[in-house]
Amino acid sequence: MLAAAASSLHPESRSALSLATSKRDWCPPYRPCPYCCCRGYDYSLEENIYLVYARCTHYTPTEHNQIWVITVVVEKKIMRERKLTRHDIGREKFVSEVWDWKIKYGGTILQQLCRLGASLDWSCECFTMDEKRSRAVTEAFVRLYKEKLVHSYLFLKVEHIEIKERTLLNVPVYEKPVEFGVLTSFAYPLEGELGEIVVATTRVDTMLGDTAIAIHPDDPRYNHLHGKFAIHPFNGRKLPIVCDATLVDLKFGTGAVKITPAHDLNDFEFKERHNWMPRFKAREAVIESLQKKGLYRGAKGNEMCLGICSKTNDVVEPLSKPQWYVKCNSMARQALDAVEDKKIEIIPKQYAADWKRWLENIRDWCVSRQLWWGHCVPAWYVTLEDDELKELGAYNDRDHWVVARNEDEAQEEASRKYNGKKFLLNQDPDVLDTWFSSGLFPLTVLGWPDDTEDLKAFFPISVLETGHDILFFWVALMVMLGMKLGGESGDEPFRKVT
Repeated sequence: MLAAAASSLHPESRSALSLATSKRDWCPPYRPCPYCCCRGYDYSLEENIYLVYARCTHYTPTEHNQIWVITVVVEKKIMRERKLTRHDIGREKFVSEVWDWKIKYGGTILQQLCRLGASLDWSCECFTMDEKRSRAVTEAFVRLYKEKLVHSYLFLKVEHIEIKERTLLNVPVYEKPVEFGVLTSFAYPLEGELGEIVVATTRVDTMLGDTAIAIHPDDPRYNHLHGKFAIHPFNGRKLPIVCDATLVDLKFGTGAVKITPAHDLNDFEFKERHNWMPRFKAREAVIESLQKKGLYRGAKGNEMCLGICSKTNDVVEPLSKPQWYVKCNSMARQALDAVEDKKIEIIPKQYAADWKRWLENIRDWCVSRQLWWGHCVPAWYVTLEDDELKELGAYNDRDHWVVARNEDEAQEEASRKYNGKKFLLNQDPDVLDTWFSSGLFPLTVLGWPDDTEDLKAFFPISVLETGHDILFFWVALMVMLGMKLGGESGDEPFRKVT
């Protein structure tokens, strides 16, 4: 719950005190659990503060959207009740069902606070995805883009677990466990009857997309293969044998590395239309086919890192895809200076060291999420009539994107940018990271981007009461975005963090 001003307060009381709390369980629509004792205790303390200051502190009831968690909850509900996936029912229907779920469960904690008699201005209740907050999110993204603080970039990022030996894991939607920690060897026949070259991989199913084979230039085993070609056994494609001292480890596997640069951006949609085989069943089929062709060379245990989704326990594999990033270096420097210059006080003081460590080592922030419910990325891809590649995102450069507040504005921008050329516009199907909208909350609960009386009176907030576990994930983002977008003064969004 974020405490903020409301228009019903008397003008003389507006500068007295403003208080905010930003706990992880901050009135969440994704956690419709019974109101627990610790949460009730928290708000009892805050209510006392409210009374001490003669009701000069004002609380606004708020709801924070956790798009990923809500999506998973509703997906599981649909599967449990109807044995369907979100892809079976389509995006429009799925989003409608998520909103139905939110309406039914989202206000549980707020309703309990109301019954407890909490001193909240219910006329100012807000939700990160309501109309006003959604408009503010779009405005923030557009402003950051115009200042060249938002960019699109191809990047791969996966969190991993350690696999020390051959291990069977249960993977969602597969009937039997899938084995990992296995290095499979198979042979590619060489062009010109030169024999074969054996490669080793932990993902033999990806050989269907192989485009080359890498060897070490100093490996005497393959001196005779420099500049030669292998032949793909299933489609006849010629695979160049390329020397690369950086990629290839002479001592690992066979010393030859299969190359599968990326999956096509449309692979998933194509698979859905044509009912392709799931990846791990495809792995079994590939091994069986290699055995039939006499090209299978066995498998052995292999220590490896395996990407696992913390929400679904599914196996996550890299997919090269354009993502939207916010450049954080300059904003992080401001946030660091604010604490070092005592403009923001972090209590207890030891957490200031965490603040410093995180922000000094910050990287660009990926705000793209491949989900269906959330704030849609306000970016439209421009496909020109004379473009050779027509897929959305095929040309990952700033020239093929327009960022705007709505589709009409995007159309006008594209018409100016490509004057006289024929083009089609398609909005990016991704949504924004939930922390992007949450990071704007000190501003948006007060009416930003409009120049409201509440914003003038209560920004910056006096005290933020939060949890140390979200000091970086949320608090730092609120400081960075608040100082960047909060006006010409560059005010910090709050004076104390405790």
